[in-house]
Amino acid sequence: MTDWDAAKYHRISDPQLAWGRAVAVRLVPVPGERILDIGCGTGRLTSEIAAQPGILVVGLDRSAAMLQEAAKHGAGRYVHGDGAALPFVDAFDAVFSAATFHWIPDHDRLFTSVFGALQRGGRLIAQAGGAGNLERLYGRARQLMNSPRYSGFFTSWTEPNHFENVADTETRLRRAGFTDIDVSLVMAPVPFERPERYTEFVAAVCLRHQLHRLAEADRDGFMQRVTEQALQDDPPLTLDYWRLNINARKARA
Repeated sequence: MTDWDAAKYHRISDPQLAWGRAVAVRLVPVPGERILDIGCGTGRLTSEIAAQPGILVVGLDRSAAMLQEAAKHGAGRYVHGDGAALPFVDAFDAVFSAATFHWIPDHDRLFTSVFGALQRGGRLIAQAGGAGNLERLYGRARQLMNSPRYSGFFTSWTEPNHFENVADTETRLRRAGFTDIDVSLVMAPVPFERPERYTEFVAAVCLRHQLHRLAEADRDGFMQRVTEQALQDDPPLTLDYWRLNINARKARA
């Protein structure tokens, strides 16, 4: 698995931070609670939550690079781990996650794992990429990947993302044992003012797996084609994000 350029992500991840802050508003932590942040990344949001009085926050991420960067910048405790195989049992009052669940391919395992990590009455508050997320961007990338110039780099390619819909998410949450389920899908377009900002963000966040497959000499050309197409959009240089919001609870009895 291709690891992140964590220092760059820390610098350019303002869209993810903004989404995460909006999700954190739904968290409403109270003093004495223990909260697990799945996919904490470089800890920008984890440290904000941990700064609230009396809150214990544990940030968990699969990326060693992200956790090393988090240790430089953020307050809180950090653990290397997989959200679909959490090493906790009945340990947290809330599980929080923003912009992470779509990187986990098996959502049945994910929700079962989260359910087990929560105490009775604990809540899951999350947001991730949902059905239709970045469809325009990834469609263009697939066309390039299948073109004669690049197709040789993408034999046995599998998509690294799993963008789920509302109905299947509700079904999986019920199957895992959750109650008080509330799932919704909303548009969240992200515009960029300049082509170089768009290119940097897309290369580091959205298409990093695809670019890793290419020879280094081909990466700039690939991204140039993606950016040129985005300049023709209305509005231009806008990423077509869709966010899947998830609220659920583990019953008290």
